[in-house]
Amino acid sequence: MKRLMTGNGGQLIMIMLLWASVALAAQAATTVKGARIWPAPDHTRVVFDTGADVEHSIFALENPARLVIDIKNVNQSVDFSGLNLGDSPIRRIRSAPRNGNDLRVVLDLKAPIKPRSFQLEPNQQYGHRLVVDLIEENRRALPRPSEPILHDNPNGRRDIIVVVDAGHGGEDPGAIGPSGTHEKDVVLRMSKTLESLINSKPGYTAKLTRTGDYYIDLRSRTLLARKHNADLFVSIHADAFRTSQPSGASVFALSQRGATSETARWLARSENRSDLIGGVGGVSLGDKNDVLAGVLLDLSMTASINASVGVGDYVLRRLGGVTKLHKSGVEQAAFAVLKSPDIPSILVEAGFISNPGEERNLRSSAYQQKISRAVFDGIDSYFNHTPPPGTLLAYQKRQNNNLAGDQYRIQRGDTLSEVARKNQVSLNELMRHNGLSDDRVLVGQTIQIPAS
Repeated sequence: MKRLMTGNGGQLIMIMLLWASVALAAQAATTVKGARIWPAPDHTRVVFDTGADVEHSIFALENPARLVIDIKNVNQSVDFSGLNLGDSPIRRIRSAPRNGNDLRVVLDLKAPIKPRSFQLEPNQQYGHRLVVDLIEENRRALPRPSEPILHDNPNGRRDIIVVVDAGHGGEDPGAIGPSGTHEKDVVLRMSKTLESLINSKPGYTAKLTRTGDYYIDLRSRTLLARKHNADLFVSIHADAFRTSQPSGASVFALSQRGATSETARWLARSENRSDLIGGVGGVSLGDKNDVLAGVLLDLSMTASINASVGVGDYVLRRLGGVTKLHKSGVEQAAFAVLKSPDIPSILVEAGFISNPGEERNLRSSAYQQKISRAVFDGIDSYFNHTPPPGTLLAYQKRQNNNLAGDQYRIQRGDTLSEVARKNQVSLNELMRHNGLSDDRVLVGQTIQIPAS
């Protein structure tokens, strides 16, 4: 034993003890160095900034309501008492060391909540984070299904409903420009401007997916559109790329077969990755348990994509009149936020925030107004050409057609069934009114539209 403690043996023991002390120090080296609270309509997000990934557990207690968060092997270097609890379910935050190197955080709550937790990898703005969501089940972020909106329109014709989605939000800043501009802030201002423009036009109603700086997962954004009985879903974003050279605005629709360019593929992966911020997966259209349901869903998706490309083309043409375009046509990529099988959906990229010049433009309220106006003008042009049945715009178009002599000249790509649908008459009625034995028509042919 003495021989072990002397000479080379003694040196070995000292080295082992040194390694052990370093290991113990490393175990407790991770630090909780910051915290934030993001209130949203149906939940409150509590975010802890950590020096690395951490082990943690959470459990709820009642009488009184509390949530206990145990984080292993961390030091605390932030004062939770300075956090603004605002309109959150948290009354107070307490913390204390536990079992030597662990930290226990207790959230004293105003009412019971449903918790969930997950970790996020570093992004452009933040490092490692532990996220705890406090879901308030008695508060509803999603509206109840409602009847089509009527704004005292003549003959009870409903409004066209457009759901405007400001991308990112809260803990997800989106892309960050060279001067530090956050995509989430720019697109929220533009979305509010677009909402105001839409609501100012008779026959339209706009709804926002988010009205403040908080995150909504991608699936919930499409669910909001469905709950609002939307005729169109428009998601507003600002592009970013690996280099600062790309510039120009873009319009995307969903592609079932993938992206149409390398840039589109990269953007699709980047946008879809932000669904991890919500702690849930994206919308999947691949789980078809019934063959017939699958066929119907595919048909619905195809029609939705065709309509999306149609409205996207109108919007892109209007954008081309006020700013540079990145591509001359509507691109198609697998953005999760566009995967609604029954609602036409487009994603508008207002410019490249990674380009210094376009970052300056995107910060400008005048530019934001100009882009928002172009988007609305494109939407309005599309719906004036193809109004949904039962809407005020469809009624007005029908009246205008009647005043114009109930005539329509067949254009390239027209079908008689499509002309009948646009004019809200049946195909058989249209054929009978024009003495047609079948539904074949020629470009340039003039047909009469029946009065009812």
